[in-house]
Amino acid sequence: MERNYILFDSPVRDLLYPFTHTRPIAACRVGILTIQEKWEHWLGTGVSHFTVPHLQDKFPLHRADGNTINILLNGHILPDAGLIAAIAALQPDEELYKDNHLLAKTFVGQEVHLLAPADRKNYPGEVVGIFMPWDIFALNDKAIRADFTLLTEGKTSAPISSTNQLINATDIFLEPGATVECSILNATTGPIYIGKNAQIMEGCLIRGAFAMGEGAVLKMGTKIYGATTLGPFCTGGGEIKNSVLFGYSNKGHDGYLGDAVVGEWCNLGANTSCSNLKNNVSQVKVWVEAKGEAVPAGLKCGVLMGDHSRCGINTMLNTGTVIGVSCNVFGGHFPAKFNPSFSWGGEDTERTYRLPEALRDAGSWMALKGRELQEADRNILEAVYELVNFKDLKT
Repeated sequence: MERNYILFDSPVRDLLYPFTHTRPIAACRVGILTIQEKWEHWLGTGVSHFTVPHLQDKFPLHRADGNTINILLNGHILPDAGLIAAIAALQPDEELYKDNHLLAKTFVGQEVHLLAPADRKNYPGEVVGIFMPWDIFALNDKAIRADFTLLTEGKTSAPISSTNQLINATDIFLEPGATVECSILNATTGPIYIGKNAQIMEGCLIRGAFAMGEGAVLKMGTKIYGATTLGPFCTGGGEIKNSVLFGYSNKGHDGYLGDAVVGEWCNLGANTSCSNLKNNVSQVKVWVEAKGEAVPAGLKCGVLMGDHSRCGINTMLNTGTVIGVSCNVFGGHFPAKFNPSFSWGGEDTERTYRLPEALRDAGSWMALKGRELQEADRNILEAVYELVNFKDLKT
């Protein structure tokens, strides 16, 4: 029987704000690929999404009728060979669990129901997934290594210019059109993957694990060390450590970014720096919007910035700062530790980013990279705007 794969959002989605305000969990990037792209590479076919209504237009659901087996896949789980084999063995109306956590379910037709615990199959292998936003950078080293193997197996790297100094060159891979000049690439601590038409300018110091997506750019003199991902068409500069930029975002100037996650269409102004470690080396607490409280996130956590957000030049970001969707952060002081979506200003100028201007500016930033704000994007931002509780702008 043919199979149709659907990635579904579990309740974990709410814990992954601000990133899942504007995308299903599986559209989050960790490693080189998004979770969706990982599943599609492993399965050899496309997948669709079952998510909340305001995201469903941009990320559509395809549910097959007839004799085709629909397979629901948990969207916050990262696939591997063992899990793919276990899912392939599932028959119609079977479920795969790991410690009472649903991994996959099969069904035929329109009716979907969960089985009794006694009828569930238990997966004996290790399961890796993102459960909190900081898991994205915490898992990035492991994910880059897995994706590097997946994407480069049986392939030969494009030629690497002799102007560079390469260390452990067998773990350095360039896709067609990528260019690197007069830089040091050290892959002894992890692989280095340079995507199609990406550019590394002169004088960059790169220590793996590191990944650049298609069309991404590293500006002159950038210092990168593991494990860092610049998604498609991102710009990197200054010093970046153990961070993930989803795509189309800029950290193009001096300043430090570490143990951080930045969504799409974001811009960090020149000399923006984020703290990732408290002065007393105690646990960093991060505001979790869905819980309405700050929870421990480990000893290191920098900024977590949602889509379409920006900060002004010389912005100082404290440990564990959360910036929601479509925020414009600026001012002469540390911004709040939690900046809800559509925040405008800083501690001394707390206002709401008015929706018409926010949509206008989102379109203008997208136009800088040759893209256009689509109706589906507009509808998502409008829906997020409606979700924000402006009675408690700062925490």
